[in-house]
Amino acid sequence: MVRLSLALAVLLMVSAFFLVTARFQSRLLYTQLDRLEDQARQLDTDWRRLQLERAELARHARIDHVARHELDMISGSPDRTIYIRIPTDGGTAQSPSGGQP
Repeated sequence: MVRLSLALAVLLMVSAFFLVTARFQSRLLYTQLDRLEDQARQLDTDWRRLQLERAELARHARIDHVARHELDMISGSPDRTIYIRIPTDGGTAQSPSGGQP
């Protein structure tokens, strides 16, 4: 009877130790989950902000403004356009003005 009581007491102690360890690990995992959820929310917010920023930077009006004012570009016009013809009959290519290429 003493051996049985002693064995049950040891099993009870081991069981209590594992219970405390499991609860501790559970709390650690819960805090880690909470931190990761916060990080996921932050990343989602950053992603949405970047999407809005990309849409703003890709607006045609902004691109036109940057091209004209910062890069000093101008719109192409028919008189400034050079057309290149590719010969289909094996002959030489000539420019629209009739001169040599």
